[in-house]
Amino acid sequence: MTEEKDKTPNPSRRQFIKSSAIAAAGFMIVPRHVLGGKGFIAPSDKLLIAGVGAGGKGQSDIANFYKSGKAEIAFLCDVDDRRSAKSRSDFPKAKYYKDWREMFDKEHKHFDAVSVSTPDHNHAIITYNAMQLNKHVYVQKPLTHDIWEARMLTEAAKKYKVVTQMGNQGSSNDGTRLLSEWYDADLIGDVHTVYCWTNRPVWPQGIAWPPPQPNIPKELDWDLWLGTAPKKDYVDKLVPFNWRGWWDYGTGALGDMGCHLVEAPFRVLGIQYAKDVQASVGSVYVDEFKEGHFPESCPPSSHITLTFPKTEKTKGDVTLHWMDGGIQPERPVELLASEKFGGEEGNGTLFIGTKGKMYASTYSDAPTLLPKSLTKDAKAPQKWARVPGGAEGHYAQWVEGCIAGYGKTELSSSFDKAGPLTEALLMANLAVRGHELQGGRVKLVWDNQAMKVTNFDAVNQYIKRDYREGFVLKA
Repeated sequence: MTEEKDKTPNPSRRQFIKSSAIAAAGFMIVPRHVLGGKGFIAPSDKLLIAGVGAGGKGQSDIANFYKSGKAEIAFLCDVDDRRSAKSRSDFPKAKYYKDWREMFDKEHKHFDAVSVSTPDHNHAIITYNAMQLNKHVYVQKPLTHDIWEARMLTEAAKKYKVVTQMGNQGSSNDGTRLLSEWYDADLIGDVHTVYCWTNRPVWPQGIAWPPPQPNIPKELDWDLWLGTAPKKDYVDKLVPFNWRGWWDYGTGALGDMGCHLVEAPFRVLGIQYAKDVQASVGSVYVDEFKEGHFPESCPPSSHITLTFPKTEKTKGDVTLHWMDGGIQPERPVELLASEKFGGEEGNGTLFIGTKGKMYASTYSDAPTLLPKSLTKDAKAPQKWARVPGGAEGHYAQWVEGCIAGYGKTELSSSFDKAGPLTEALLMANLAVRGHELQGGRVKLVWDNQAMKVTNFDAVNQYIKRDYREGFVLKA
């Protein structure tokens, strides 16, 4: 763990070091549980975390790290004092910053790990800078805003040998492991087609950019919020949530829910990089026969089809359908007329094999064989260890992995897993943007090694964007 200085915000840890020195001078070795009582965790065995993004999802992430009992929240950083208020109240000893760059510069010797929970467009620059400081990182999904960023972070995690985790907590659920065991036991045969669907967006999309507002809330540092994105005037309701529907900041419904719903197909089938993708998108009409043209905004709905090459776990290519905006696949014929189809809150994943079908809900909850009557008596050898606490245990798994050190434990969504998953989803978004550029549906052919589309160059501009001065990401 990081060496403590006298000015550390953790005096209990400083006292522990002093006590240890006194014990050593007297040639005494006393077990920590004797010194601190049953269940005592020595301060030197706790992970010191700096949280970048302390409101909303960041607030719950930070709280869950602390709940593990093996972490201390040493620093908090947020561009919006309103959003960070609850975390600052919950962790009053944590020093607070607005600019993560200043916090990293001044305090990097005093924390071990960084949690990143900001809008998508700032994930990569914060994460990469943290890894350069040899800090372990937990990053909210999607891992990055751009494909190049995902590849770069995946490689950087190996280079800097830090413990990583993406915040798609369903990857720690029992459900995704059970689905994998069912498949490995050949209960549904060879899977060739997968459907993933969501009710997102649950925020405005397919709309015009709103008019600027002259009064920026005094608690918000708008320039820091923009970060890597182009300089623009402040607009209402972009912060704290509706940024998801704008290409400069978010990655649409795919970015929000894809990492949750497509994780199971990646695990179960061993798929990684897609070889082609196509999309159809929902239209918006602003008058009779007058279609709206809003290139800055994600469309209101889409159906995207990705083709993944044959893997060691499939007999041929796998076709994966992504549907958002409330669009869902046809009900499986195995369902009785009165049985509901779909997942919790309008999200789900359906596997279609040569011998049967199976599906699950958000976070791979409620895994089900079809017909449903097969689920109760399904038998398959347990091959994969379960994560204590499932989705909630996703946070403690990372904390414990950081304490153990790089390469000592396997994590559910380390960057070697999260990176390829994120790349596939962002490649799907290339097809959505290609639809806008082409004025219709095209199939994009992907060269994974070169990281580019080979047959429609116009979309390659979105693989790696230009960064704003002061927030340039250099690998």
